[in-house]
Amino acid sequence: MSDYERVLLVKKEVFVYRIPPRQSNRGYRAADWNLGEPFWTGRLRVVSKGNDLSIQLEDKVSGSLFANCPVPSFPGIAVESVLDSSRYFVIRLMDTNGRTMFAGIGFAERGDSFDLNVALSDYFK
Repeated sequence: MSDYERVLLVKKEVFVYRIPPRQSNRGYRAADWNLGEPFWTGRLRVVSKGNDLSIQLEDKVSGSLFANCPVPSFPGIAVESVLDSSRYFVIRLMDTNGRTMFAGIGFAERGDSFDLNVALSDYFK
């Protein structure tokens, strides 16, 4: 029997950014990104299936998956707040072969980032 998918959060607009490598133990700073030019814009969904949680970035119109971020714990390496803003995060994207890359995500409204924090925190209580 397959597990049901539960959608914990949907945000209609999220911006995705290419980010520079982390500088030693210093955290990420959104000011280091080109915030005026995200390389992708779409929808964000936080989805649980069985014991797994993921952040899915999807096309706004078709719903096709652009990128996936498995979240094994929060806070943790998969989702990290930036040092200089409450609206931006760094997430670890993973492809179907297990290869990872880090990308920045951000929201136009502070309330959307708060909702993401709450959804992740509530899941891992």
